[in-house]
Amino acid sequence: MPESSFRYLPVAVIMSAYACAGAADAPAIAVAQDRVDRAVARIDGMAASLMKRTGIPGMAVAVVQGKRVVYARGFGVRAVGSPQRVDADTVFQLASMSKSIGASVVAQQVGAGGITWDTPVRKHLPWFNLGNAYVSENITIGDLYAHRSGLPDHAGDTLEELGYPQAEILRRLNQLPLTPFRNSYAYTNYGMTGAAMAVAAAAGTDWASLSEQVLYRPLGMASTSSRFADFQARPNRAPGHVKENGVFVIGPERGTAAGQQHWVAYNTDPQSPSGGVSSSANDIARWMSFLLAGGAGPDGPLVPAAALLPAMTPKSMIREASALGQRASYYGYGFFVDTSEAGRAVLSHSGAFSWGASTNFAIMPSVNVGMVVLTNAWPTGIAEALVAQFNDLVQYGAVRHDWFALYAPAFAAAFKPQGELAGKARPAQPAPAQALQTYTGVYRNDYHGALQVLRSEQGALELRIGAAPQLVFPLRHWDGDTFTFVPPNDSAPPGSLSKAQFSEGKLALEHYNHQGLGVFARTAAAP
Repeated sequence: MPESSFRYLPVAVIMSAYACAGAADAPAIAVAQDRVDRAVARIDGMAASLMKRTGIPGMAVAVVQGKRVVYARGFGVRAVGSPQRVDADTVFQLASMSKSIGASVVAQQVGAGGITWDTPVRKHLPWFNLGNAYVSENITIGDLYAHRSGLPDHAGDTLEELGYPQAEILRRLNQLPLTPFRNSYAYTNYGMTGAAMAVAAAAGTDWASLSEQVLYRPLGMASTSSRFADFQARPNRAPGHVKENGVFVIGPERGTAAGQQHWVAYNTDPQSPSGGVSSSANDIARWMSFLLAGGAGPDGPLVPAAALLPAMTPKSMIREASALGQRASYYGYGFFVDTSEAGRAVLSHSGAFSWGASTNFAIMPSVNVGMVVLTNAWPTGIAEALVAQFNDLVQYGAVRHDWFALYAPAFAAAFKPQGELAGKARPAQPAPAQALQTYTGVYRNDYHGALQVLRSEQGALELRIGAAPQLVFPLRHWDGDTFTFVPPNDSAPPGSLSKAQFSEGKLALEHYNHQGLGVFARTAAAP
């Protein structure tokens, strides 16, 4: 998947399956209550069918109509091999659904008067710098929340993979090439995170505390947090699952040790505003009711509608319509903003982690209805499909498309093995490598930092890269000065294979070479 991180799936592309399906727009019309009731009555059957179709271990679903929760239920188990069932209070990692929730936090601060969507990021984060002086000076909180900064797709994600802390990742964004400012769209977790850090700085606190103080606590979202430690401490939580030999298992989530994948919990705190929220279906139901009420909580107005509305209206075009009768797809400030075949505004966001999380919510304000689906599985498209089926039933009284058949290929495409040599056989008669000490040494580039190529205890080459503790990859000889390594399991699909190409004192690592930033110069011999 070039130019993006496997860990965070390209939800902009995947969500466009909804925007582009079907025929011309039509004026929105009222929906009878009995149609909503019939749609709710079919959720159990649709959910069970999709779970059987995919084999995912667990899922939680909630539906709101205005302030009322009209459906909330769990399906399956929290973890394979465990009898503990998922319920509507089971806590899941939300992945990129966090962006819409974070945008609600920003809107609250806009309403409180400390900032605006047009506040320059540097006003509160003076060291924030991108690769152009004008952009650095003028980029706003809204620009970064609309993914219109000019940063490349998934900027900074490989730095997180290498273990760099949040502030260091944000500082290194200035080395990335920029596309036209405010005239291009590219989905960036760390661009948005930079904006959120400016908001927190303006409020004089950290992001997780701000989110809890101004949104989670007032809405009664007692199981919701932007801290990974809180997710780990929840007794009723769902770990992620991945497929292994065709069945779901609790997943290898991050990291390598001596080149081997191992089982650890993944800490989402570095990009918490973009992907670090954990929550339950019942808590998300409270938040969807807040959105449908234009910013009102259970105790009255929480966020002025004028502060929230900009986030939920188009700010960036993701892609143009490809044919007459189709609709373009847009992004607001942290929300996908689309129009259904019936002419209704649909505000939504997906979330997906390769180590086993897939989530989706959507609200239709003209019908005063919202639905959320949370799963604990390797992304399959089930969350988006169930929401789309429900929305069809509400709008038309029937499911108009095989939504899973539309979404599943988009997700499957994100899991194709990466690398020019993936799936290929090593040459039968490869050119010999040079003496291994020719390749050993310290290599460096300014973006990804330093790495070492060393002789392992077994006498082969190994690559050590990143912040401590470093990632360690065995280098396998392929042909001549070309070696290979298997990228981390949370950033490349199974079967991926990256080239490590030595040439004239330089080392090019294919896996890290997006925007040409994976070439390292040899600076010293091996210690």
